[in-house]
Amino acid sequence: MSDAPPLTPLDEVRETYARDGIVRLGKTVDDETLAALRARSEAIMRGEAPELDLFFQHDSDDGTYGSLRRGEGWVGPSDRYRKIEKLERDVLFRALLTHPSHERVVRAFVEGPVHLYRAVLFHKAPGTSSPIPWHQDGGTFWGLSEDPSVQIWTALDDAPEESGCVEAIPGSHVHGLATRLGGVVPDDVAARADAEARAIPFPAKAGESLLIHNMVWHRSAGNRTELPRRGFTACYLHAGVRCLRKKRAPRVFPLVFP
Repeated sequence: MSDAPPLTPLDEVRETYARDGIVRLGKTVDDETLAALRARSEAIMRGEAPELDLFFQHDSDDGTYGSLRRGEGWVGPSDRYRKIEKLERDVLFRALLTHPSHERVVRAFVEGPVHLYRAVLFHKAPGTSSPIPWHQDGGTFWGLSEDPSVQIWTALDDAPEESGCVEAIPGSHVHGLATRLGGVVPDDVAARADAEARAIPFPAKAGESLLIHNMVWHRSAGNRTELPRRGFTACYLHAGVRCLRKKRAPRVFPLVFP
């Protein structure tokens, strides 16, 4: 899947991950595969894969995070869906999240059988996309017996700063959750941590991947360019993690690396 220079050595990945909680992995996806994934993303947003029963979240009308409509799901063909989940059901995206370039990294941190928590496309439409505030990917909001720590984000398009690249606070993962609930970091907590001054952008070229610790504070701005910015995230679990939700049947997490 990659015809790029060698990937980041695993010893370097482990060292940087422990220190910073975010690591550049290099280019893991070749241009031909990227073109197919972008075309598939557009087809899915046009409604051409209803049999997959994916989860959709449309972007807000005013391009702000606070105005997002929750629980609305599919609203018809649109190029402004900001998040599409359950993409492990799609053959092209599953091939990416199970590719050996991902497995080599995941197995450096997860022992035994590896399961998938989620596979998500984050899409920032040109000009009007909403930002994502400082957040952590864990806490009681996630409904798990143990917070995961390993996720790989891959740029499907070039992601410069002006299109809303990933920003992070390296080292913030070592302090654990900012709140027990997890998710969005409250404004007052972010202010006390001087988050704005500590933010580091991680621009990426199409096909490059980032390893992101779930507890590291990260965010992304809106897309100010005339081109879409798509990033695909896969979050991995060890076999002992269980779903704790009670309102519906507990989730069963698919096995991806036996």
